[in-house]
Amino acid sequence: MDSPEVDPIAQAHRQWQARGWSDQADAMAMVTSLVRAQQLLHERIEEVLKPHGLTFARFELLRLLGFARSGSMPMARMGTLLQVHPTSITSAVDRLVAQGYVERLRREEDRRVVLAAITDLGREVVEDATETLNHEVFATPGLNASDQRSMIRLLGKLRSHHGDVVQRLR
Repeated sequence: MDSPEVDPIAQAHRQWQARGWSDQADAMAMVTSLVRAQQLLHERIEEVLKPHGLTFARFELLRLLGFARSGSMPMARMGTLLQVHPTSITSAVDRLVAQGYVERLRREEDRRVVLAAITDLGREVVEDATETLNHEVFATPGLNASDQRSMIRLLGKLRSHHGDVVQRLR
């Protein structure tokens, strides 16, 4: 006989309390819930982007380049804006170059600066991928508009507590 489904986070919460860690039980459940929700959303995003030949990390780079007025940006600046290690940026750009979505350029005034520049094919792919994400993920995230705003506010507090710069959304 199959056992009824169990929420592992609720079960862990009970275990925390049973072991005398009641003061930390809610925070443990909050952090664990947040990490699990991130996993679920990330899996869905990766599934939606796969037909476009993108991972979420590569999509973010392409989207950032697509938003840039010139369509290009120093790779170091991309790492700063996306809060990603330079090695990860280099790896993602390598893959995007291999796909024909990005090219590497050097600034004439400073040949040491390496730019990543979106190609026409990259623009086409990122626009299609954005449309798919908007339709299949962002339009129905599982929370209503009011709850989304509350979540943004609460996560902003959490991010700020841990050193992120957080600005109110308009």
